[in-house]
Amino acid sequence: MDWSRAQFALTAMYHWLFVPLTLGLGVIMSIMETLYVRTGNEDWKKATKFWMTLFGVNFAIGVATGIILEFEFGTNWSNYSWFVGDIFGAPLAIEGIMAFFMEATFISIMFFGWKKVSKKFHLTATWLTVIGATLSSLWILVANAWMQYPVGMEFNPDTVRNEMIDFWSILLSPVAINKFFHTVLSGWVMGSLFVVGISAWFLLKKREVGFALKSIKVGAIFGIVSSLLIAYTGDGSAYNVSQRQPMKLAAMEGLYEGKTGAGLVAFGVLNPAKKSYKDSVNPYLFKVEIPSLLSMLANRDANSFVPGIKNILDGGYQTPAGVALSFTEKQTRGKAAIQSLADYQKAITTKDTAAAKLYKAKLKENYAQFGYGYVEKAEKMIPSVPTVFYSFHIMVALGFYFIALFALVIFFVNNNKIEKMNWLLWISLLSIPLGYVAGELGWAVAEVGRQPWAIQDVLPLNAAISHISTDSVKITFFLFLALFTALLVAEIRIMLKQIQKGPTE
Repeated sequence: MDWSRAQFALTAMYHWLFVPLTLGLGVIMSIMETLYVRTGNEDWKKATKFWMTLFGVNFAIGVATGIILEFEFGTNWSNYSWFVGDIFGAPLAIEGIMAFFMEATFISIMFFGWKKVSKKFHLTATWLTVIGATLSSLWILVANAWMQYPVGMEFNPDTVRNEMIDFWSILLSPVAINKFFHTVLSGWVMGSLFVVGISAWFLLKKREVGFALKSIKVGAIFGIVSSLLIAYTGDGSAYNVSQRQPMKLAAMEGLYEGKTGAGLVAFGVLNPAKKSYKDSVNPYLFKVEIPSLLSMLANRDANSFVPGIKNILDGGYQTPAGVALSFTEKQTRGKAAIQSLADYQKAITTKDTAAAKLYKAKLKENYAQFGYGYVEKAEKMIPSVPTVFYSFHIMVALGFYFIALFALVIFFVNNNKIEKMNWLLWISLLSIPLGYVAGELGWAVAEVGRQPWAIQDVLPLNAAISHISTDSVKITFFLFLALFTALLVAEIRIMLKQIQKGPTE
């Protein structure tokens, strides 16, 4: 299980090095081509072609890693694929049929149709390529959001599978909608950082100054708008987590004991001596806290109660749905659900209709806690608090940093002083990797924070894994590591070569 998790994390992290730049750079180059078509200024066409070349290199390698990522659900997590494949497979299939074919159709026109189609038709193809890439993200993120908040399904004890009963509740769930916008916006921020940083390099080198000034202005304006919007969707994400994944929120804040009017940790260092949720060790060495803000963000009420890790496991506190169950109570109900399923299948085999009906009703009564029957002890319910806590707080700090950076760039561009601000140009260039860091940390919060669940409250990882040898997973892990690293090195070399070449017709 650990090696399969590592392999999936490896693939996902490499994949996310390519996706955000594709999403952000795609919109920026489309804006530039729109300006070219509206103004007829050839400088905008030259800028569009330059960024489009870098988009193409990044897009191609992102596709390669994404395909492998999807196949791992079948190779490494086959029990998961069996258990919920009827639901999880639907958005992935739609992504392939609709979005992926849309990208494949129009990307050829976008790259090779400059002199073969009209300006407006080419612009349409460019926008449709970017929309197709964004729709690909939509369906992938709908699938991921469903893992975080499973809705629109019903368990069929005859097939031992979950079946979709409401497609629209899956597509339009608040978690799916917020996750889509938050994730796509993170790609827009990444694209903006990339354009601003590379344009800053040209200005530092005193090369293609006109191109660089146009690009840095578009990148910075697009970046600050995206950064402000992502702050808004980040608030929505935190609210969804608090309502549906309280353990993740507790880990994000290092909150072991629940509080009324809980404060938000602006900055803090966790105490490594804190080994268990049961001990009395202070979880922090020190912290700076904003009073009552966590309660406000979590429940839209500054005086509300926010449960900590200990409260979530011990239960007994009030929730909108009633009194929270303890882990032990959930585990008992989960085991009862599992046993009811086994008894139901036995009754069906022996054609005992009355008993089958009774066991089916009992299964339905306890199915909400089905997954807890596979979890051995309460400690397994706690994700890695340091990983989630530091990932969350560094990500948020970087978000505010990006807003300040874009604002400074816009200020000096509008005052025609950006060429003289070498310190700011260097900061812009060196900030490109921070966009990737922020994106990866966001996924660490989302995925590590919901452990041990493959599907929140329904299927833990130890029940989702394939029955394959550890050695097989180890071998493919290192093969993928070598392959993805080679692809990343190749991409960086090709992109650096294109950047050094500069914008040319």
